[in-house]
Amino acid sequence: MAKSYLIKDTTREERKQIVQDSLGNLSDCDSEVEALADMYWDYIDGKKEIREINEAFQANYVKGDMELDDRGKCPV
Repeated sequence: MAKSYLIKDTTREERKQIVQDSLGNLSDCDSEVEALADMYWDYIDGKKEIREINEAFQANYVKGDMELDDRGKCPV
């Protein structure tokens, strides 16, 4: 059985390690990695599940694509 990544099944330190393992070295001073890591602090702090964060990110991404279509650009 796979390990659960739900907040109720993990400690704060485990959640921090899960994010770090997923994104790579967070102390790399890479602004793109830092921005992604910032997105997951609510998960690390036990406020939102990973699924909720990813869904919100995807919703913003889709909305952004729709805005490009409105300006007459073809989606890639």
